[in-house]
Amino acid sequence: MSVNQIRTSIASKLAMHLSAIFGPVPIRLKSSHLCRARNVVEEFGPIAVSPTLGRLTQIGGNPDSGILTTTHPLSHRQTMAYHVSRRYFFFGSLFAGAVPAAGFGSVASLRALGYKPYYDKLNVAAVGCGGQGGSILNQASATENIVALCDVDEKRAAANFQKFDKAPKYKDFRVMLDKEGKNIDACTIGIPDHMHATVALHAMQRGKHVYVEKPLTRTPWEARLLQDAAVKYKVATQMGNQGYSHESIRTAAEIIWSGAIGDVKEVHVSSTPGTHPTGLKQAPPEKSVPSNLNYDLWLGGASMRAYAEEYTPYNWRGFFDFGTGQIGNWGIHSMGPVNLALQLGAPTSVEMIQVSNSSKLTFPDRAVIKFEFPQRGGMPPVAIYWHDSAQAGDAEAYKVPGMENEKVLPPSDNLGDKGRGRVRTGGPGGGGFSGPPSGFGGKKGGPAGRPRQGAGGPGVNVYGPERVPEQPGVLSGNGAVFVGTKGLMATVNRGEGVHLLPASRWKEYVLPPQLLTRSPGHMADWVRACKGGEPSCSNFSISGPYAEWMLLGVIAFRVPGKLQWDSKNLRFTNSVEANKYLKPVFRAGWELKL
Repeated sequence: MSVNQIRTSIASKLAMHLSAIFGPVPIRLKSSHLCRARNVVEEFGPIAVSPTLGRLTQIGGNPDSGILTTTHPLSHRQTMAYHVSRRYFFFGSLFAGAVPAAGFGSVASLRALGYKPYYDKLNVAAVGCGGQGGSILNQASATENIVALCDVDEKRAAANFQKFDKAPKYKDFRVMLDKEGKNIDACTIGIPDHMHATVALHAMQRGKHVYVEKPLTRTPWEARLLQDAAVKYKVATQMGNQGYSHESIRTAAEIIWSGAIGDVKEVHVSSTPGTHPTGLKQAPPEKSVPSNLNYDLWLGGASMRAYAEEYTPYNWRGFFDFGTGQIGNWGIHSMGPVNLALQLGAPTSVEMIQVSNSSKLTFPDRAVIKFEFPQRGGMPPVAIYWHDSAQAGDAEAYKVPGMENEKVLPPSDNLGDKGRGRVRTGGPGGGGFSGPPSGFGGKKGGPAGRPRQGAGGPGVNVYGPERVPEQPGVLSGNGAVFVGTKGLMATVNRGEGVHLLPASRWKEYVLPPQLLTRSPGHMADWVRACKGGEPSCSNFSISGPYAEWMLLGVIAFRVPGKLQWDSKNLRFTNSVEANKYLKPVFRAGWELKL
């Protein structure tokens, strides 16, 4: 027998013995083993083969059922992203502590690899303790230990500083990692986009698992850097695009793969307007730095400039130097079902084809960005249109052909009538899903005369237009419409709801069989990976390439014309100007190296 055959046999026999004690145990095989999976089933009985989200291969207990696999092979880079590591082949699918210490999958072996057993709690440090950073901190705290907190804004972090009063507090994440490093297993990172890669890389280089909020990074170069860093430093990773853990996003992918709407050659994705500044023609006026903010550390690697109250808190996301606008704020969510279902790799081009009130400092008021993707196996070339901040009545909004009397986007969590629930996400460690805050985007004064509240929360300045009611047949709000040769499908928000159009077709539609594994919740998915479990569904081998192509759209906002993309060499082939924005210009002392 070959070495690989021996590994397959050993792992299968272990699964058989564990099954007798604990019930069915999943075993994950590398693609090179899948051709022998039928023989494994015949020899050892029912064994489920369920590789990481995106590799659609599964075997039932009946050897005659064969192998279920996609007819759309992935690109080389995607295939590498979805391959299961040799370490995971031995350990990832086995219960920690279920095998004696000297055997495969033992507690001692997992610890030697830098993992904790499932019954031990992680020691988690949080970088960013207010806003979304505070949300993911609290999700982690539901099941794990919080051992250190870091935030440059004492006011923004005050509630969680008080809640976790026994944890040491820091303003500089580097000092925290140096002083507390021996007691930290993992870090949550929920801070402005321009510092995501810097903090994450420092933590990964010290062997810490990382959960990094969307959109992962501010630039494509940083997204590639973190993808490579995850491989080099062998830590568990997750991007905070929580929709990837929802039942509906996986169901949406399975609907596409079933052929229900035919070949998809066009997709339209939209977002509501943000509540951060857009279309500014000059830099905002200088103001004194608030006493609660360490502005130098807030800037981090960004170039020094005068402080402006338009930057903090939250509204930094409208500025090119700090944020990624609505495409990074909501596009990374709403395009998630598109990326998964269509197995998108790298585009060949990106272009801004419409714009309203452009700016050299901030994102425009509205725009339409077009991405072109090549054929992927049996999937045809596809054009993805991003309708940034378009509302009903705007020229940039997409009017869905033939659906003039239909509500375009589905409600969230709408699969109950078809026998599918939602993954528990709001409870302990789940990694919850939340809608816009109360009063967000409402009319002046908001409900019962309350001040209009933006996405940044209470007390944060609000910019941009008020929300316009949705209209039948018009794509507005956060969602996507897939245009197939046999019909239409729409998803909402982070992929948390799905339906076919028109509504009459959806009413009679029977969902296809489940092919993808289901998630315990986005935070729980990462925690499990940190303890030696299966790789999380948005680990950097998956979210890195996804964020990388999405961030090309950020550059298209700044550089006119059709930009031709060479993913292998991480460069545009026809624009020197666009290439300037692929990588940050770091302040001295803040440079990043793998």
